[in-house]
Amino acid sequence: MSETTRTSAPPHEVTPAELAALHGLSVSGARPSLPEYVGQLWGRRHFIVAFSQAKLMAQYSQAKLGQLWQVATPLLNAFVYFLIFGVVMGGRDNMANDEYIPFLVTGIFVFTFTQASVISGVKSISGNLGLVRALHFPRASLPISFSLQQLQQLLYSMLVLAVVMIGFQHFPDLAWVLVIPALALQLVFNTGLAMIFARMGSNIPDLAQLMPFILRTWMYGSGVIFPLRYKLEGHGPDWLIHVVEANPATVYIDLMRYALMDGAYADGIPQITWVYAVGWAVVIGVGGFVYFWKAEEQYGRG
Repeated sequence: MSETTRTSAPPHEVTPAELAALHGLSVSGARPSLPEYVGQLWGRRHFIVAFSQAKLMAQYSQAKLGQLWQVATPLLNAFVYFLIFGVVMGGRDNMANDEYIPFLVTGIFVFTFTQASVISGVKSISGNLGLVRALHFPRASLPISFSLQQLQQLLYSMLVLAVVMIGFQHFPDLAWVLVIPALALQLVFNTGLAMIFARMGSNIPDLAQLMPFILRTWMYGSGVIFPLRYKLEGHGPDWLIHVVEANPATVYIDLMRYALMDGAYADGIPQITWVYAVGWAVVIGVGGFVYFWKAEEQYGRG
């Protein structure tokens, strides 16, 4: 009588993924859904504001003049540009001092807001790796905090800008109220731009060294120092003038100049400028946020 040998299948080995699912575990640092991510950011809103305020106070803590440098730095930049471009090179385009100096100071202050947001944003992840690796929180909190820091710094500068306007006979009127929506739209644009470069800077640390050159080129092409649009009229192709008008830096500077300067636009600011301002805020603000969120799992690794 022959004995039948029965072979049984080897026992199924439980994989780590199945074991984690069995006990209700999830991947540490996994990217949440976009609505969940927005909810997490809202839950950290107090941290975002406090972090931005702490960074603002610490920025010039070692300097003897302290927080005065928040307004002294852009004012000194404006003074240098006035001497070089306004006096030596005659870039004011026959504008009198009571028009050119407010024109220049407004352009410097508003562009510095965007410039500083980008520079701080590009280093927001790579420059805070200890915090990123030690704590679990939505990483977008960092570039948002740095953008808020620059907004607070600009608000200090706006007090000086108001004094400059009044000193050159540009007195407050109802148009000054437009400063609020103009700054709100620029803040959304700056924050989106900061998040875009925060993700890029986390992978390319050398980008922080390259950004000052890119931003300086952008400034010269944005009508910060001289009325670039009017210099191009009759001397360049129409499409180039349209590109200059759509330049986001030019758009937000134009809105601020119109709000603060009497006669900046004799017939009122072109409606297309507001369209550009809203469009750039939506495209860069929302697009930058989504672009940053998609790499949430990668920040702080490697």
